[in-house]
Amino acid sequence: MIETEVLIIGSGPAGSTTALLLSTYGIKNIVVTKYRWLAETPRAHITNQRALEVFRDMGIDKEVARLATKQEWMGNTVFCTSLAGEELGRILTWGTHPRRMADYTLASPTTICDIPQNLLEPILLGHACERGTRPRFDFEYLSHMQDESGVTATVLDRLSGEEIQIRAKYLVGADGGRSKVAEDIGLPFEGKMGVAGSMNIVFEADLSEYVAHRPSVLYWVLQPGSNIGGIGMGLVRMVRPWHEWLIVWGYDINAEPPKMTDELATEIAHKLIGDASIPIKIKSHSIWTVNNMYATAIAKGRLFCMGDAIHRHPPSNGLGSNTSIQDAYNLAWKLAAVLRGQAAPGLLESYGQERTPIARQIVTRANQSIAEFGPIFEALGLLNTNDPEIMREHMAARKDNNPTAAAQREALRKAIAFKDYEFNCHGVEMNQRYESCAVVPDAEPDPGFVRDKELYYQPSTRAGAHLPHVWLQKAGKNVSTLDVAGHGKFAVLTGIGGEAWVEAAREIAVARGLAMTTAVIGPDRDFEDLHGQWAEIREIDEAGVLLVRPDMQIGFRAMHVAAGVAQARAALDGALEHILGVKAQEVVNKAA
Repeated sequence: MIETEVLIIGSGPAGSTTALLLSTYGIKNIVVTKYRWLAETPRAHITNQRALEVFRDMGIDKEVARLATKQEWMGNTVFCTSLAGEELGRILTWGTHPRRMADYTLASPTTICDIPQNLLEPILLGHACERGTRPRFDFEYLSHMQDESGVTATVLDRLSGEEIQIRAKYLVGADGGRSKVAEDIGLPFEGKMGVAGSMNIVFEADLSEYVAHRPSVLYWVLQPGSNIGGIGMGLVRMVRPWHEWLIVWGYDINAEPPKMTDELATEIAHKLIGDASIPIKIKSHSIWTVNNMYATAIAKGRLFCMGDAIHRHPPSNGLGSNTSIQDAYNLAWKLAAVLRGQAAPGLLESYGQERTPIARQIVTRANQSIAEFGPIFEALGLLNTNDPEIMREHMAARKDNNPTAAAQREALRKAIAFKDYEFNCHGVEMNQRYESCAVVPDAEPDPGFVRDKELYYQPSTRAGAHLPHVWLQKAGKNVSTLDVAGHGKFAVLTGIGGEAWVEAAREIAVARGLAMTTAVIGPDRDFEDLHGQWAEIREIDEAGVLLVRPDMQIGFRAMHVAAGVAQARAALDGALEHILGVKAQEVVNKAA
């Protein structure tokens, strides 16, 4: 029998990120996947700031950026009749609009980018293996047995046909949208699988003459009368500028899926490009279904599910891999704390309390984004007829010089602008605030959101919120507040007059055997706030305190100065006892 501390089923973004985090934290883990290698097609690609903050914390962000397409080349999302044909409208996306760029720049030290999944996964798992992860390719999870002290999983070596048992203290099911782990533990779900049919076509072609002047990740093509799929709407997605592409094209889910061949894939690609003379090399094609399903519970005992196993949805909004990475970031530090004896097993219950609402939110948002194409179709006059010729006449009618055409143009402009909820959903990505046993309830009433909480990020230091980013200064260099925290440690942030919090934190760290960072922000202290941005955003008195968890979520805050080290220690240790579920003395006794 093979033994490890954590067994991870699946090597996608969720599984590989979990492995990377656990190995960085010094926790033994094994990753098994039934496949011979990692993702071989581009799949997920939009990589948002929250995911990049995890990569920054793990020290791999520069490597990701080196292979990614930069934000400045992502933004001209186009609606057209073909790449070579008529353009219907355009929207600046992924924070590239001048009015939105400031929101993204102020929100994070990272910059949104586009990196295909087949390039990202080797970075994640490669660094995980460098730091201690043991990978097992061609190993298929079959079943498991759970008891009071661990989990015994049976896996199949697909090369030898041998069944092997792996004993772990905890098991993570990151095995995708048809997760066998989720099925085996009977996770409850809401929603439906297979609500629409779609195909992917990956191909190589030099399309620079049609796209380089309007660089983007996504080009939406509307072709009434196309012989595959209803209204005839498809997506040409940039994989690598401007020579590798992925087409997403729908088919009738109630009919037989099309028999995909290289010839059919080439025909579809030429239609969407609008130029049959362009040489095309088909790399792959596949059929898949759009899902609308989320788990209402994501763990059972010593088993935890994450990623597509618990949130199954279309790629709208670019939420899939990003949310999966956040699932991993939430769980990994908790597993590490429990396995080290620094936290009670009850801490792990907070994973479900914190991430289950997120699964529901992003599945709902992604499917809603599909529905929000409806106003575009309506504005173009595509919904009140099945005749392709009439559809084309309706589309052309918007060019006329009359009040009806003017109203149609305005309706189309507004419908395209409304797609901000898919392509500039900054708040969906950044506004996640937790309520759980791993967060000390905030004493201050929640003021709510000033702007639309799906479109706009609103930083806050409330307990349960993500630590806001601002640039501090140290020895002449800029340092993000996010760089002060993280790295697998709790962090205590205070200002001048809050030295009692720092002394208390150091005493608690020794007593609990807990890695903890302390930082005093102010003139001639650990970090200086020369721009005054921290003072503006911190929402607590200068001598108050923030206790930040290893995943950069705020676990506790005190608004005011402590009356000495004893009071500070009582407050901080009480907060840690609430979060970790164990008293300092119990940690000492266990270690002894």
